[in-house]
Amino acid sequence: MSSYLEASARERIRMLLDAGSFTEYLPPAARFTSPHLGQLDAPVAFDDGVVIGSGSLQGRRVMAAAQEGGFMGGAVGEVHGAKLVGLLKRAAAERADAVVLLLETGGVRLHEANAGLIAVSEVMRALLDVREAGIPVLALIGGANGCFGGMGIVARCANAVIMSEEGRLAMSGPEVIETAGGVEEFDSRDRALVWRTTGGKHRYLLGDCDAVVPDDIGAFRSAATEAIDRLSRQAPALTLEELEAEQRMLEQRLAVFGGRSEPMQIWSDLGIVQPEQVPMLDAQAFTDLADRHRTGAQT
Repeated sequence: MSSYLEASARERIRMLLDAGSFTEYLPPAARFTSPHLGQLDAPVAFDDGVVIGSGSLQGRRVMAAAQEGGFMGGAVGEVHGAKLVGLLKRAAAERADAVVLLLETGGVRLHEANAGLIAVSEVMRALLDVREAGIPVLALIGGANGCFGGMGIVARCANAVIMSEEGRLAMSGPEVIETAGGVEEFDSRDRALVWRTTGGKHRYLLGDCDAVVPDDIGAFRSAATEAIDRLSRQAPALTLEELEAEQRMLEQRLAVFGGRSEPMQIWSDLGIVQPEQVPMLDAQAFTDLADRHRTGAQT
């Protein structure tokens, strides 16, 4: 078993894809660093914190990217974002079988906020262009930093999201919410609450996540392969009607659960008899339980 949580970006991407198949684009030897960080005398990385390239997954040709949480928390800057955009555009131009994004990020770098925000918007547009071309896009989330900020929106623009229990997904991070609304709104020091609110299990129960897997790169590999096979047969159309249906679902979710302050209350509303046991279940036991109640999140 190889822990996804503990692996670096390069370790994740190489172990996820077929052995020896990964070819990195713009590797550290190319030394594409952020000009903004250099001007501020801030540390730079020769890959700007993201690994991109192509390879195969069970024989299917895929474009893949992995954010390095060890460099500025995987935060997005101009070069970081440009590498992701370039990869997505290449995937569309070369008709890849799929795109796999291994996301671990706190959002946009404060050091280059405007450039980073623009970069994230360009990533979204490029991702949607890939989907429009009929190429499935997967988001894998299981790193220590979670997936927050604009990249949290990018993840939900993908065809499918695969998470471990250790992964977290949200728009605003716990510390951001606490800073804006106070500790009464959200106590970022309550780590159990943070994971109940943003972790893979809660996202799966609400329908924001398509699979919850153990903290194992092999498990992510299997789930990604299954998702690509399923989406290759019938990927949901990217239409205005689909977006409007998603909006109605979110409005309904807010109406039903908007008054709840604790995820376990929502789990109980979904029909789970002993919601306090959910955090203790392993991935398979949780999935078996959740699949009996998950449809309640759509009502």
